[in-house]
Amino acid sequence: MAIFTIKDIKKTFTNGEVKEEVLKGINLTLHEGEITALVGASGSGKSTLLTLAAGLQPASGGQVLFEGENMTEMNAEQIRKIRAGKFGFVFQFAHLVPFLTVEEQLLLMFNASETTLKKHEQTKEINRILKLVEMDHRKRAYPPSLSGGEKQRVALARAIIHQPSVLFADEPTASLDSKRSRDVMRLIRELTRTLNITTLMVTHDEDMLSYADHIVKMSDGLVLKE
Repeated sequence: MAIFTIKDIKKTFTNGEVKEEVLKGINLTLHEGEITALVGASGSGKSTLLTLAAGLQPASGGQVLFEGENMTEMNAEQIRKIRAGKFGFVFQFAHLVPFLTVEEQLLLMFNASETTLKKHEQTKEINRILKLVEMDHRKRAYPPSLSGGEKQRVALARAIIHQPSVLFADEPTASLDSKRSRDVMRLIRELTRTLNITTLMVTHDEDMLSYADHIVKMSDGLVLKE
């Protein structure tokens, strides 16, 4: 089922009298349980497209329909609630809080998502998610003691702990070696399938494209091939 429909999305940045059209009318449909990978050279517009879909910045034209609702017509508070409750994010670096344990990182995310789960339910869910990302044995560990791959697994757990509908992954393996990159992508694929998440990923690494269901090639703000 389609959960995201992006219609004729445009984005123009203005610097003084200079205007730069970064996205020139993008159309894209994202489905549950599938990974869509955005690829292209730097400056092709793929990261801008991801941030527009996630409601992190406004479009200059077009529509972003999420679960049938037009996000481009929503106010900032409506979009914030969708991001907090329905979206999860993984970036190139884990950005973990250094003085919090792995378990506490996930508890912090529960608070940010305004969950209605009781404390014992949160603990049960944390244990379940950490097992899914194969980090349940490290839940008492602090970030400085974790490897790069382990940190990214925790970041992935943090992104899905509140059961989002959509996972946005912006270069999730760029800081990892090839083996750890494959491990993280295997987990992203498994979680996308198991939890029926819609995953939109930006990547420069062509070796990671084998894990995607759809590959969208972009250049100069346009989709070249899907």
